[in-house]
Amino acid sequence: MSRTAAPAETTPPTPPPSAPAPTGAWSRFDATGLPLLVARLVVGITFVVMGLAKVEDPIGFLKLVREFELAPNLPWLLNGIAGLVPWLEIWCGGLLVLGVGVRGAAGTLSILLVVFTIAIQDRGATLAAHDGVSFCAIAFDCGCGGGIVNVCRKIGENLGLLVLALTAVVSRSRRFCLRHALLGR
Repeated sequence: MSRTAAPAETTPPTPPPSAPAPTGAWSRFDATGLPLLVARLVVGITFVVMGLAKVEDPIGFLKLVREFELAPNLPWLLNGIAGLVPWLEIWCGGLLVLGVGVRGAAGTLSILLVVFTIAIQDRGATLAAHDGVSFCAIAFDCGCGGGIVNVCRKIGENLGLLVLALTAVVSRSRRFCLRHALLGR
């Protein structure tokens, strides 16, 4: 007598648990996708516009990079910074506008904003000490592509952009992102 094993009962696979509903006010607001959309568009468009302004006048931007004395006076390094930074800004800004590689692009621009803000603060403090005027009375071309700007105003703008860029980094939402629409993730 041969014994055959009875077919095992198959149970349908259980679906993975759905994500818990957002509980806090920020989580609920973030789930709408609006904070990410606003952050992406404001930061992305700003960096695309400013990057294009630098690309239009590469020699002028190179001179401004040299004035900040952020890097040793090595021609290959200064030319590299002046040649790559505008294109990096345009690339990351474009990715943010499209909603592709959001965290990476926003993280990269956050790092640039921190470096730029420190450089502007340092140059402004140096000029204020040299000229004997208050810090907020200083205005110069910071190299951002917007011409001569007031130091305090520019630092405020950079800090606002930094908050928005960090919002894009930490946002859990991916609504209104092209990557999500293309890949369904």
